[in-house]
Amino acid sequence: MTELIGLGSSAKWLIIPITTATVALLGILILSYIMGVTAYPTGGGAYAIAKDNFKNHWPSLLASSSLLVDYVLTVAVSVSAAVEAVSSAYPPVRPYETMLAIVCVFILVMINLRGVAESAVIFAWPTFLFMACMLFLIINGFLDDLQHGFVQDTTPPFGTFPQGLTTLLILKAFSSACSALTGIETISNAVPIFREPKQKSAIKTYIALGILTGVTLFGFAYHLYVKGVAPDPNNTMLSQLAEGYFGHGAIYQVIIWSTFVVLILAANSTFTGFPQLSAIVAADGFLPRALTNRGDRLGYSNGIFVLAGLASILIITFHAQTNALIPLYAIGVFLSFTVAQVGLLRRWKRVKGPHWASKFAINFIGSIITAVVAVIFAVTKFVDGAWVVLIVLPLIIAFSNLVKKHYNQIAMELRIDPKQTRPTQHRIISIVLVSGVHRVVNNTVTFAKSLGTEVIAVYVGFDDESIDKMEHKWEEWGNPCRLITLKSPYRSILEPISRFIQTLERWEGGKPDHIHIIVPQFIPRKWWHHILHNQSALLLRAWLFRHKDVIITTVPYHLQQ
Repeated sequence: MTELIGLGSSAKWLIIPITTATVALLGILILSYIMGVTAYPTGGGAYAIAKDNFKNHWPSLLASSSLLVDYVLTVAVSVSAAVEAVSSAYPPVRPYETMLAIVCVFILVMINLRGVAESAVIFAWPTFLFMACMLFLIINGFLDDLQHGFVQDTTPPFGTFPQGLTTLLILKAFSSACSALTGIETISNAVPIFREPKQKSAIKTYIALGILTGVTLFGFAYHLYVKGVAPDPNNTMLSQLAEGYFGHGAIYQVIIWSTFVVLILAANSTFTGFPQLSAIVAADGFLPRALTNRGDRLGYSNGIFVLAGLASILIITFHAQTNALIPLYAIGVFLSFTVAQVGLLRRWKRVKGPHWASKFAINFIGSIITAVVAVIFAVTKFVDGAWVVLIVLPLIIAFSNLVKKHYNQIAMELRIDPKQTRPTQHRIISIVLVSGVHRVVNNTVTFAKSLGTEVIAVYVGFDDESIDKMEHKWEEWGNPCRLITLKSPYRSILEPISRFIQTLERWEGGKPDHIHIIVPQFIPRKWWHHILHNQSALLLRAWLFRHKDVIITTVPYHLQQ
């Protein structure tokens, strides 16, 4: 409706045919994904389908990249819409929309870090309340129509084509409406976490989702048309409709707050889907393997943090405005829909099986329609921001290929032939970096001498006096090992040590195979004591790692005070 409002009230009737087309597309998508659940009872998202049915990895990467982008946008759009619903009822909240949206994302992160099962229990009842509120609103609307007529003074004329209406404008409105269809993929991805029988449970959920979404979308659109409600940047259309029926009383408040909660919770499926998908892709080597790490509650915590961070950046960038985010939205998910449908076509043709021709026909129709919708999105929303997604997707795919190439190169370099490669004994010189004669150095030299290697202590002094003093103390201590003193007139310990290591590496008397640098480090008893001491051990480790044949060991000494 935001796309059409510029044509005046005579264009409001178009919400009915556009919503009808959207609901029809919803039915096709759900039927297509039921075919996916049938084919992949252990989880048949677009990535899994593409990986199984295409020899080349490009289609699967297109599917995963599209979904990951859409998951991020789902969080940003859902949370922004939730905050807008509240600011419609309470205008003083409007200046704080962005801050409230970020707080909501943070709360979602905290809940999801506690685990999928617990978050599902928390989110179930508010979702049921929202369903009840929407059905109550729609039924009340029909009762109002019976009392005041199905054509009222506010009802715009039906079937008139206003001046300026173009096919492109209708397609833009339709593509915005299709944003309501994102999230369908999540069920097919999450089949493994359904109760037994998992496959039937997922199919029942798809059917329930289709009926509830279809009834809600069409019923809501019909009443908006009858009441002639128009988009208002400061008051959502749902708020206007509920206010027209119930005023600002208790029922209105329940509807607004249930909408707020369910829009926040709409992002919850994303907090399940994004980490699961990113972990699967990372396990295949196309994303950093840190995304496969599970937290204490067995959730993919790194994926949750990445999703929350990216969504927060979008919310801040677009000031939590839903209409600004919508042009970026849904193009990715329709690309993944198309990849999944084409993948299923290849599967039915290869595997065949009972009723394969009917399944092939369903997915063929689905693939054509989702491809057309993806093109409509790309064309109609390109100038409004879809170009960003169309640039980001190739970048993610390129990044995924670079990650895979990196892991492959490492695997090739680390691979050995067990029959030909055996561990051998090397000559090692252990260098203990000392700053004086005290307990920490005693602890470190004791450790070094216990290794059975040649031990050299190295001291860096800034003047002749400090060097002479150190040599004298070392001699008093009984020369526990050979001491080398280095002078650094520029008060740097890094450069003299690096120069000494290079001298050892060129040593004509017998270059060691490895140089073992042993760094003493005392550990304060309380965390805040760390800020009272310079962290020279950490600096030395970071600097010395650049040497190829240098091994670095830190020997901790735990302080008692």
